[in-house]
Amino acid sequence: SGGEFGVRGYVAAYDAKDGKELWRTFTIPGEGEPGHDTWQGDDWKNGGGSAWMTGNYDKETKTIYWGVGNAAPWPGETHPGDNLYTSSVLALDPSTGKIKTFHQYHQNDSWDWDEVEAPMLIDLQRDGRNIKSLVHPGRDAIFWVLERTPTKINYVAGWPFVSTDVWKGIEPESGKPIVDPAHKPVVGKRVEFCPSLWGGKDWPSAAYSQKTGLVYVPANENFCGGFTGEKVALKPGELWLGTKPEDIGLKTKPGADHFGELQAWDPTTGKKVWQHNFPKSQLFGSVTATAGDLIFVGGTNDRNFRAFNAKTGELLWEQKTNSGIMGMPVSYEIDGTQYIAIQSGWGVDAQRIQDALVTNNIGIEANVPQGGVIWVFALKK
Repeated sequence: SGGEFGVRGYVAAYDAKDGKELWRTFTIPGEGEPGHDTWQGDDWKNGGGSAWMTGNYDKETKTIYWGVGNAAPWPGETHPGDNLYTSSVLALDPSTGKIKTFHQYHQNDSWDWDEVEAPMLIDLQRDGRNIKSLVHPGRDAIFWVLERTPTKINYVAGWPFVSTDVWKGIEPESGKPIVDPAHKPVVGKRVEFCPSLWGGKDWPSAAYSQKTGLVYVPANENFCGGFTGEKVALKPGELWLGTKPEDIGLKTKPGADHFGELQAWDPTTGKKVWQHNFPKSQLFGSVTATAGDLIFVGGTNDRNFRAFNAKTGELLWEQKTNSGIMGMPVSYEIDGTQYIAIQSGWGVDAQRIQDALVTNNIGIEANVPQGGVIWVFALKK
């Protein structure tokens, strides 16, 4: 981790028996390594690219897929180039750590849009053929459908799942997004962009149901942000954003009637099937889909834990808890009874968004109690 402290990110493997490090793969390629030419000078030495969430494993091809975070510091002008492998998915050989292939979601990251959540491995039919896909609703506001093969990741489709003014489109062959320079942060000038620094969906996880064939996304709409880039010398151990922390902002769009959105998408067609809006709250919590066609999610400032009908989006049940919920609902069974457990606890980015909502004078209060309590529910037929 530590993408905002001038690190050079990596993924490492350890022997579970004795803790010995077996390999270490840097997400920022060094001299002589493929991708090194996408950096200038010594920018790669502190390029960011932290990989601070767990990857996914494809047992058929023996491949680990790992998400990679943003470049450092934030303004892309301070580290010219595409900056591999930041804001990417890496396909790694678990035995050696060798990078088999990759896909970069967006180049020269300038918005702090980590793409650290590993893509979901879904077998789906699209355009008349079977695709072993990588599905990733990105922080960059694009819903990505990629194809995984033993040697290559192919771009299949991508579309905005919340409104954005940063991308003009996506190159159909390469899958490279086309940036609007007017909404790309630079040094010495404040630049505004939508969505905000927290993106269309931050690190809280989406979910997929094999029964419905839908992907459920904890999204945020009607948020914009911006900052003024500046060149700052790196001081080890100190925050290195490329802007002043007090300059970072989140603004709500005028007239917005909601902010959080629980979305259900069909990745085979690119169509949204249903959506549940949250009028007074962001949605900053992970989603779990169950075999009983239920969708569980917290993530709102009213502290509620909710269950939805996976097919229709109907709200079926809610329970107020001690705090806001950012964690992942866990489903398990004991002696024939299914349980759902969740940690109720609030802070970090969810709280930062909440604080920003309060300053927008739209009738939202700051009082979301802190806390860490495990709640467990039994599902009855």
